[in-house]
Amino acid sequence: MSPAPGTKSSPSPVKTALMVSADPEVEKVLQKTLNPNIWDIEHASNNRDALAMVKERPYDLILTGEKTSGKEDVELLRQIRRLHAHTRLIILTDESTPEDVIASMRERAFSYFTKPFSIGALGEMIRLAAEGPCWDEGIEVLSATPAWIRLAARCDLRSAERLVQFVNEIADLPELEKNAVGMAFREILLNAIEHGGGFNPNEYVQISYVRARHMVICRVRDPGHGFSLEEIQHAAFANPPEDPVRHVSMREEQGLRPGGYGVLLAQKLVDELIYDEKGNDVLLIKYLDPEKVATV
Repeated sequence: MSPAPGTKSSPSPVKTALMVSADPEVEKVLQKTLNPNIWDIEHASNNRDALAMVKERPYDLILTGEKTSGKEDVELLRQIRRLHAHTRLIILTDESTPEDVIASMRERAFSYFTKPFSIGALGEMIRLAAEGPCWDEGIEVLSATPAWIRLAARCDLRSAERLVQFVNEIADLPELEKNAVGMAFREILLNAIEHGGGFNPNEYVQISYVRARHMVICRVRDPGHGFSLEEIQHAAFANPPEDPVRHVSMREEQGLRPGGYGVLLAQKLVDELIYDEKGNDVLLIKYLDPEKVATV
């Protein structure tokens, strides 16, 4: 039906999201995040129905249901890839293993969440999936076992946030230690992408995650020329005790964005933060309490 003379019709949605086995809370954040003038949301009751719908037409974004396992959702993703190589799929599950997360990365899942997860974090990931440019991978699995993973990540913020979520899912640690390692890793990764890679999407940061019996080691190597910790006076950790916010004025003078707390925060969250001589290769080490690890 045509609009009345003198009125403007609302634009028709041009993108479509598919939600499998709709959870009311997840659907609420999906509807809140996706612009209804651009996105249409459809539903499938299970993975089998979702695959049948994908065979009929491509979808721009797919969220799996939490009632299926990570392994089942990775298999769905694998089959979708054969039909539509660039569909963005976010896995939501309440049953997962580090092997499942690694498999999802190999199959180029956009992200991965195991219950219980933060609705706010999920909403931000949906926003990244919906608003980003035409998607390609950005994260490459170089080699991986649950105990030792080597990755390459493109130097852009979206790849960094996706990678932090994947590493958080892989880490089978007590909650306190998982949060500390995740926050420290994120700060050092963002520093590497900004200062080492210059937010250049043609450059990549190399990452290793090693889970030993009583420690976790994260290694981040950026493509930059390196630096000396004594030279970067715009970082908070370089402030003298008598002037704990000196770096703020120095960042303003150099035209840098507010911040500079990354290295200082990481130092407080992990047990050891070790830079190599060049300054573009860093190890984050977190020691684990054997009694706590035994309960995970």
